Amino acid sequence: MMTIKILFFGITTDLTKTSEISFQMPKNAKVKECKLALIGHYPSLKNINSYAIAVNESYADDDLVLQSNDVVAIIPPVSGG
Repeated sequence: MMTIKILFFGITTDLTKTSEISFQMPKNAKVKECKLALIGHYPSLKNINSYAIAVNESYADDDLVLQSNDVVAIIPPVSGG
């Protein structure tokens, strides 16, 4: 297992009731697996149609392999006018 840091922004902070957690993932887990694990831990995240993922301050796709101590940001859609 490895530990990564998850940062929540915007509405995801409201849905999870936190802005930051340490999260255990299997070694060599991908972003897609992290998303599924987070939904398992925070079912309310299913209510968001889409959100971006950044790993170590760079946007990441679902196939990126996570490393121990990575910082994963959950970035919800932003609206405005």
